[in-house]
Amino acid sequence: MDEKKKIAFYTLGCKLNFSETSQISRQFDVNKFEIVDFKEKADIYVINTCVVTEKAEKKSRSAIRQAKKRNPDAIIAAVGCYSELKPEVLSSDKETDVILGTSGKFALAEILDNLNNNIFLSNIESNLKDKFISSYSSGDRTRSFFKIQDGCDYFCSYCTVPFARGRSRSDTIENTLEKAREIASGGIKELILTGVNVGDFGRKNGEKFIDLLKKLDNIEGIERIRISSIEPDLLTNDIIEFVASSKKFLPHFHIPLQSASDKILLSMKRKYDTALFLEKIKLIKKYMPDCCIAIDLIVGFPGETDEYFEDSYKFIEDSDISYLHVFTYSERKNTVAATMNEVVPHIERTARSKKMLALSEKKKNTFYAENSGKEKYVLFESDNDKGIMYGFTENYIKVKTAFDPSLINQIKNVKLGKIANDGIFIV
Repeated sequence: MDEKKKIAFYTLGCKLNFSETSQISRQFDVNKFEIVDFKEKADIYVINTCVVTEKAEKKSRSAIRQAKKRNPDAIIAAVGCYSELKPEVLSSDKETDVILGTSGKFALAEILDNLNNNIFLSNIESNLKDKFISSYSSGDRTRSFFKIQDGCDYFCSYCTVPFARGRSRSDTIENTLEKAREIASGGIKELILTGVNVGDFGRKNGEKFIDLLKKLDNIEGIERIRISSIEPDLLTNDIIEFVASSKKFLPHFHIPLQSASDKILLSMKRKYDTALFLEKIKLIKKYMPDCCIAIDLIVGFPGETDEYFEDSYKFIEDSDISYLHVFTYSERKNTVAATMNEVVPHIERTARSKKMLALSEKKKNTFYAENSGKEKYVLFESDNDKGIMYGFTENYIKVKTAFDPSLINQIKNVKLGKIANDGIFIV
């Protein structure tokens, strides 16, 4: 038998990318390929790229260079969003052997199986372009990122995702449930529903996201389900009330706010205002007082004056949210925002980002303090970090304890007591 080829995977960007990398890796014949760590010397390196910010692009190119340096003779495959939008940049670098976009990447295993080492392959047209391809992660034995939707029809003025991933699409509820049962059969305890715009699930099939949630609530084997991220305008009151009464859905929402200035939201072409966002926050806290609410925020968008920024800061400071994901605005080619005037200087963008990150830490500390002394249920994960293991409560508070193999993939009732210097509860 021929010696197995060593293949390594590296993922940048969102949870959606992680689910897709896992799906791609499962397509490789275990009799022909051995999956190794990206830091090891491999025969093939697969980098699932990201293009959401300039920083993400740089990280994608850096990962390619690292792989080439680790083994100059290896086949380097760059796949995903960066490969979709900027294949010419990757091909000009002459460090990448295979360049496949967001749909073509699912043919990677077949392509590599037939690839002549001397042939350069760039961003082939795929017949999968408008098809929904389900995926889920399986590397973590406790939790799985489950892709239920792809693409986006929103075309916000700053965003390239619709160009990279195409229009919104999803599978039927029944097919999605069948995939969920497949995940459950592997012993996974927690599902994280992910996509580009998950709240748009089912629209083109004449189905509704809320109906999927209700069906998933009855899936045997899965004990916990999270919604990874949902737009404020698609987070209906019905969804909030359902999660509050659900057997399996957890009190944890990730809501992309992007700005707390109505003027900037309008310029971003977002589909809501701050009043709607605040209404959703208040309703969530009414039904789930301990619910974790995270938001995405972009700072330094064109036209964001000092006054608009301070309005955003004050709004978030006064809102009952738990923490922020802060993104410094980055010009994206071919977007409306890239042509806008009133550009915020980079030094000011950086300063605003630091200020918002400090506010996020303050909000998180407050959220943790409010939960101190309460009993919560923790799903413990499998990693052994120098004798310490970690887990998350139902409302996404991170805890740690001495490593105990018997706790792996178990849900245990704990009391949140002391917070360590690293900001994590010791249980």
